[in-house]
Amino acid sequence: MLSKKAKYALKALLFLAREERRRPVLIADIAQKEAIPKKFLELILLDLKRHGILQSKKGKGGGYYLGKPPEQITFGQVIRILDGPLAPLPCVSQTAYQKCEECKDELTCGIRLVMKEVRDATARILDGTHLANVDRSVRALEEAFTSTSRPPNVLAPPPSETRRGSGGPKRKRPKETA
Repeated sequence: MLSKKAKYALKALLFLAREERRRPVLIADIAQKEAIPKKFLELILLDLKRHGILQSKKGKGGGYYLGKPPEQITFGQVIRILDGPLAPLPCVSQTAYQKCEECKDELTCGIRLVMKEVRDATARILDGTHLANVDRSVRALEEAFTSTSRPPNVLAPPPSETRRGSGGPKRKRPKETA
């Protein structure tokens, strides 16, 4: 599960990606606009600065800004910096591998096989998702929302997946003929 620290970092970075080429942004502004506790955000941004994701400017007109173009910062990088490896088990980690103590045969372990697939799929998605991609997607959704009376419900299941008792359409069962 994504930690609050990583989630807040991604929210702050997406905010800064939107501010790209404008100006450094104060921590207080990011915290207020993204509903992130200020003290916690300070620690997160310092960590990201230490890893080269962010830069800062002191004094008047100072604040934080992206240290790289948003096309070069992936969700995978940020999550690894703050939460560690993406792998659900240490025996499938590429950066923090450890053999499981109770494992008799790593090569034929069914759990390891599945968790490696999970790690690979997760890494493929997160390492292929740049701040710029997400910013473009969010802007497109915002445009679509402002041009229609209501936003598209991207998370709603298709009608065929509605379950009984969920308020969805009820289907009549065909009568059985013997």
